[in-house]
Amino acid sequence: MKPVLFLLVSTAWTLTGAQYYYQGLMDYLENRLLAIEDRMQFWHEQSIRFHTEMKDFKKLTAEAMDGLKNEHSLLQKDIEGTVVQVDRVEREMEYVETQTSPRAYCVEIISSIRSVKILKRVGSPKGMWTRDPRSSRVYVFNGTSGDSVSQFNSVHDFSSSVGVAGSRQIRLPSEWSGPGSAVYNGYLYYIQHEADMDLQVVRYDLLSGLVTDIAMFPVESHATVYTLNPEIVADLAADDEGLWLLYAASDSEPNINLAKMDPATLDIEEIWDTRCPRENAEAAFVVCGTVYVVYNTRPASRPRIQCVFDCQRRGDQRRGSFALLSQEVWLPRQSEIQPRGETALRLG
Repeated sequence: MKPVLFLLVSTAWTLTGAQYYYQGLMDYLENRLLAIEDRMQFWHEQSIRFHTEMKDFKKLTAEAMDGLKNEHSLLQKDIEGTVVQVDRVEREMEYVETQTSPRAYCVEIISSIRSVKILKRVGSPKGMWTRDPRSSRVYVFNGTSGDSVSQFNSVHDFSSSVGVAGSRQIRLPSEWSGPGSAVYNGYLYYIQHEADMDLQVVRYDLLSGLVTDIAMFPVESHATVYTLNPEIVADLAADDEGLWLLYAASDSEPNINLAKMDPATLDIEEIWDTRCPRENAEAAFVVCGTVYVVYNTRPASRPRIQCVFDCQRRGDQRRGSFALLSQEVWLPRQSEIQPRGETALRLG
């Protein structure tokens, strides 16, 4: 009996331990399933919230895009209106420029030459008078060469004086050669020409009485610029565009050459072949960067402009003919053409 009782007790004990083990396992599994359910619930809530936020973001984005589209439409309309206004302003500016541009002014000045007025007769048969465009003073170069210049305070003083009486005599440190000088911004520019030497362009300060610069201008020979004025081996001119030098490269060169010079340094900035012939030319003047060459005949008759060279339009050269009544020099910023002889063209 005892062994059977022991066996029963042992079996009962084993079954009781197994029951506790399986109960603990079931409790563990149940707790893990509950945790998984909690996690799944949390993920589900997060998914719902994310979906809601995405819908809200999509709504906000759509509203923003609609607003941007509206603003873009308004901006496009404003741009179109601005383009129309800019086009209108450009057309108005083009019209104003055509009416007030230096080119229109130059064309008006050239086309308004009407008559000749003799201011006075003075000195040698040949010479020139000119004015500094930035002052009222008049400078007279008597003859075809010399070492002095007569200065008058105004055109009135010059025209009312007896000869060169009452003028201030400016003695230069060297002789000027040929009536081809220019006065610009308080400086006298003249040609110094000596045998067996290159041409020299001299810059003389009229205020201090000193030579401020001398530039050598190398040419093969001292050929005259105009065959009807053999005294002029180089011709200086000043206008609103700067300082210009008309010259002949050699005796065999048939055309007049043009060089643009820096008024401050006398450096040569550019050179052109004007394609205007030297033959039967007697003078030239420069207006707004355009050279007008005057021609005549032997014996002398009425001078005529027969060649025009515009260096600002890439060397545009035109041939034509209209009469002038004297040899002339353009005076920048003044409504005058000034002579190399005894008369002055006045614009009226």
